Amino acid sequence: ESFFGKIHLSTTAPNLLGVLSLIFWSLIIVITLKYLMVVMRADNRGEGGIIALVSLLNPQSARSHSFRGGLILLGLFGAALLYGDGTITPAISVLSAIEGLKVATTTFEPVIIPLTIIILIGLFMVQRHGTYAIGSIFGPIMILWFGTLGVLGIHGILQEPKVLVALNPQYAISFVLHHGIIGIFVLGAVFLAVTGGETLYADMGHFGRGPIRFAWFTLVLPALVLNYFGQGALILREHAHITHPFYDLAPDWALYPLVLLATVATVIASQAVISGVFSLSRQAIQLGQLPRMRIIQTHGEEFGQIYIPVINWGLMIATIALVMGFRTSSNLASAYGVAISTDMVITTMLTLYLAYHWGWNWLLVAVMGVVFLIVDLAFFGANLLKIFDGGWYPLLIGAFVFTIMTTWRKGRRLLAAKLVAEQMPIQKLVRMLEDEPITRTTGTAVFMTSGGAATPPILLHHLEHNQALQKRVVLFNVDMKEVPHVPANERLEIKGLAPGVYWVRARYGFMQAVNVPLALRLCEKFGLEIDLETTTYYLGRETLIASDDQVGMVSWRDHLFQFLSRNAYRATAFYHIPLEQVVEIGIQVEI
Repeated sequence: ESFFGKIHLSTTAPNLLGVLSLIFWSLIIVITLKYLMVVMRADNRGEGGIIALVSLLNPQSARSHSFRGGLILLGLFGAALLYGDGTITPAISVLSAIEGLKVATTTFEPVIIPLTIIILIGLFMVQRHGTYAIGSIFGPIMILWFGTLGVLGIHGILQEPKVLVALNPQYAISFVLHHGIIGIFVLGAVFLAVTGGETLYADMGHFGRGPIRFAWFTLVLPALVLNYFGQGALILREHAHITHPFYDLAPDWALYPLVLLATVATVIASQAVISGVFSLSRQAIQLGQLPRMRIIQTHGEEFGQIYIPVINWGLMIATIALVMGFRTSSNLASAYGVAISTDMVITTMLTLYLAYHWGWNWLLVAVMGVVFLIVDLAFFGANLLKIFDGGWYPLLIGAFVFTIMTTWRKGRRLLAAKLVAEQMPIQKLVRMLEDEPITRTTGTAVFMTSGGAATPPILLHHLEHNQALQKRVVLFNVDMKEVPHVPANERLEIKGLAPGVYWVRARYGFMQAVNVPLALRLCEKFGLEIDLETTTYYLGRETLIASDDQVGMVSWRDHLFQFLSRNAYRATAFYHIPLEQVVEIGIQVEI
């Protein structure tokens, strides 16, 4: 892309060595030093990714709530940008692999796009079955893939060993200093070598910090460096190989097997990104940043094995549209990188902020900030030049998702504030039940509540219309914590408010599924026995009405919030509440 793409950099030895040096030192500084050595220390109980990073922002450590709020919004915007990457990565990865068929003969030219689309459709179709079975063979395939990269690279380097001088950072510095605006465009192409950094960090919860570092230093980094330098050696020896240097490294008989292996590897890489978007979406839903969606657990209680239909089909449509619209991996390269480079800057800023407040030496934090931000901002600036060539796409997707996130977040806060203002203090309800005895029927009534010391409005509606209450009443509050997992021994908190009236808080992490009946069954360990067969669950279903008199969001955001609320996944299914035991009570609320 640095030479044959839209940049058309001349294939002189200084240029080749300069680009190789830039790639090598980008892998060292961005991936090895920044992500593996520093950023991966900023984990939330083992979980990584930008949402986990945002959840680490402690309000006590921030100078002001507004400053912390700004950091959180910055992090949420970074998370929104990952949705754009979730569509571009499968498209550019699979398309670039299939384009290897053109190396053999131009006869395959007409089938490249249809074949890419068929593979992508198949990839998204199998998501509903889960990735557990196929995941068991990912490891061996990746070892074969990186082993192949290394062997091909060594073969190329042996034919032109002088390419190894590019390990000297002087070549990278000299290239940047002497190429002006062209050098900035080249940085945008070099950035393609390090775009996996954010996904690597996000996948930390699946594998752990130690195994990722071990795999990087023993296999992945050596294989990548050897292959890039092998390609450089091949072009140094014969400039004609600049079109497809990767495939030209292989002997003729190995071309089709290599295309097949590359395709499988890109499907696995795409799978990692799709799973990452599923995981990101669940975290955002659990933390109240996105509306509820249907989340299917595809393998028991393995929380990484999930499937979100709405996200899956949205990604598929967008990915296929990208392939049909951009048509070549080179064109897609122009759209790729803007979102990730922005995320890398945000990740660096949030990590440095956290490191300082964790008590790291301020001088060390300052040095890291200078080194990392110089590199990140250089890549960010280079990728901004791609905006008019396709870089607008991930920014558009990011802005769309960010608007949904912020609208949903603010709308839920306004709605909660409105409901709280109309609620009766729980102590008043208790006194009312004691002073004015009402008819008590058999069974248990569970009223979902947002927490606090207030009576759920649906309980008051129920009393007003039925003049009766079950023998046992449970006010149930789901408390989503800003940690990945809450241990079972910390799950429940139970308080007796009055004879037969209990308040139950169930704590969950943002990587855990909420199951209300299961939590109620666990109450037995605390002395609260509930017969789930005779339990009725009461839920409020708010009908939202936009009001010009209310201080809140502008009109179009009010209507967007109403649309999101109407189409959010039903609370009964999201909380695993049996539908036949549910009573929904409608409430009109002005926002």
